[in-house]
Amino acid sequence: MTLSQLKQHFSDSVSEIYTASETTFIFQVFAEELLGLNSIQQRQFSDQEVSVEHKKKFQNIISELKTGKPYLQILGETEFYGMRIFVNEHVLIPRPETEELLEFAIQKISNLKSQISNLKILDIGTGSGVIPLVLKKHFPDAQVSSVDFSEKALENAKKNADFHHLEINFIHADYLNLDLKRNFDVIISNPPYIGIDEEHEIADSVKEFEPKMALFSPTSDTLIFYRKIAEDSKKHLNKEGLLFLEINQKLGKETLELYKDFSQVELMKDLSENDRFIFGKK
Repeated sequence: MTLSQLKQHFSDSVSEIYTASETTFIFQVFAEELLGLNSIQQRQFSDQEVSVEHKKKFQNIISELKTGKPYLQILGETEFYGMRIFVNEHVLIPRPETEELLEFAIQKISNLKSQISNLKILDIGTGSGVIPLVLKKHFPDAQVSSVDFSEKALENAKKNADFHHLEINFIHADYLNLDLKRNFDVIISNPPYIGIDEEHEIADSVKEFEPKMALFSPTSDTLIFYRKIAEDSKKHLNKEGLLFLEINQKLGKETLELYKDFSQVELMKDLSENDRFIFGKK
């Protein structure tokens, strides 16, 4: 079987799940990973024979894709904010909205850093570790701590931190029952914010393969994490400290109301014009 024939077989096999352009892209991703050929080389060597071993690997990938498993989980990695990030079934696949949050946060924290030499940053709900990793990369002198309830998620986050040679203070704890012992200059979080009653709206490829603990509020109170963060901000966010939150687009005003005591607070939209972020200054 030639590479061209393999590509056609791949496309035919997953055509009920993905569009033609999606199958082309996903095939290119795995062909580069397994065969070491970029998209241009894949066209140049389309008549090249594919080994039995590689055909078997592609068939295994097809079988996994047919179950609905996200291709990035099968690949085991993704790119986020220019960084290679390892992912698995224990963490959410990082979303573009979180890149938007970090882009804005870096801009604001840069201004704060000019006033504070030893920044202390707390990330709540680390998952794959993308938020603390990006912030530590941009602010190497900052003390960055990150909390998560999932030991498996923390293992993945530590793997990413080690790969990028970044020192993060990872904390295994149930944040909702955690008593913070110190103050911070920045608190940032993308906590579980989907209501239990919204589960039917979530694609099967997400809710069946990504950790529900990281997606859905653990109680009927969709804002439970935001209430705890609001209380902790009163006690443990330093004066002039900054708050950055990714939120449920349906609950923008309700979430914003929890932070009305901040000297400055605003509800911000993502690139899709959804209420997605809250920025606060104490």
